[in-house]
Amino acid sequence: MKKQSIRVLHFADTHIGMENYGRIDPENGLNSRVVDYLRRMDDIVTYATEHEADLIIFAGDAFKTRTPNPTYQREFAYRIRELSQLAPIVMLIGNHDIAPAILRASSIEIYDTLGVPNVWVANEYTTQRISTKNGDVVIGTAPYPMRARILERMKDTAGMSIADTEKALEGELVNILNELATEAHEKANGDDIPRLLVGHFTVGGAVVGSERQIMLGRDVSIPKSVLADNGWDYVALGHIHKYQNLTHGQADKPPVVYSGSIERIDFGEEGDEKGFCWIELARNETEWRFVKLEARQFVTIKADLRQDAMPTETIITKISQYDLRGAVVRVLLQFKPETEARFNEKAVFDALKRAGVVFVAAIRKEVESPARQRLGENPEGLTPLELLDRYLEKVKAVSAERREELIDAAQSIFDEVKNKGGG
Repeated sequence: MKKQSIRVLHFADTHIGMENYGRIDPENGLNSRVVDYLRRMDDIVTYATEHEADLIIFAGDAFKTRTPNPTYQREFAYRIRELSQLAPIVMLIGNHDIAPAILRASSIEIYDTLGVPNVWVANEYTTQRISTKNGDVVIGTAPYPMRARILERMKDTAGMSIADTEKALEGELVNILNELATEAHEKANGDDIPRLLVGHFTVGGAVVGSERQIMLGRDVSIPKSVLADNGWDYVALGHIHKYQNLTHGQADKPPVVYSGSIERIDFGEEGDEKGFCWIELARNETEWRFVKLEARQFVTIKADLRQDAMPTETIITKISQYDLRGAVVRVLLQFKPETEARFNEKAVFDALKRAGVVFVAAIRKEVESPARQRLGENPEGLTPLELLDRYLEKVKAVSAERREELIDAAQSIFDEVKNKGGG
């Protein structure tokens, strides 16, 4: 018989304040992309309410910046208040939440300052035993690893090389995580209660994506084996935007899961599903699933129009084959000069708008130069001498006899460079 489980909702990386590919919404004065993120949070609140969540885990990065717009703070706070009225919520400090300077407050510290009921802002490596409607759970918290804080725990690192310092930092973070697992066991005090670790950092082997473009701070990566510890029943991670289970297929290991971000940031996340995780948490019997959110669709339309006599009509027909309602779209096209001259960009833009596209990110045209065209197909596959020979023949119309002289001279130069160790 399965033990009674604790219903946990795990989400992360809300990044309220991302405004790329958006415009001001006249109804509320907010950027339309910010509204997308807030709506995904509303979807999370609705799911938590309908499924009677016992515990909410937010694994870090509330806002785009460490000093968010007060309006965005207010809108985020509305949703956190609703979640806290349903169940206890653990809010972990991510790299985007850290205070911008010593003695400054983090972007989510206000919940602690005001003593908001049912909210724990986790800014330390520690463990707590928390009571929920369906029983107790031990929570371990591992906020984003601030180098200065970790170095304070270490012995003298003066004179260390950068590589040695990085290795020492990783080792110390591993020690901290092992200590948390030990503390969690002690906090359970012999009771058969579940244990959950929440962390915000990079784990070796995880698939990274667009988050690298908005990264604040330098990463410290840790081995997956440290987290795949049977002292934990679930490891809830934030920081990496792509949803993934790092212990997939390992039935003897606890789920080590990045829930991913709740909205797409850019075209680098075009094919990624966005959502959160729903966990039925029980000691050694945890079950969980990924819940998909209807995030804003990003679509790239590509077409090679270099040989097309009717390029505008071709791309408009191709647009009609997509469901682009509400999508952010970019169009990447290849032309020859003569086909580009027949292309009507405004007609394509109008077709995108008729298809319901909410934002046209780009209509990008790559026009093949006459010189490259004359080089023929796949010039990248030629050796330097073959490429030079084709260039002299096709572009410069050099005679065969003269080409042979120039190729011999080029070969002599290549050989001389190679003999000197330059190639």
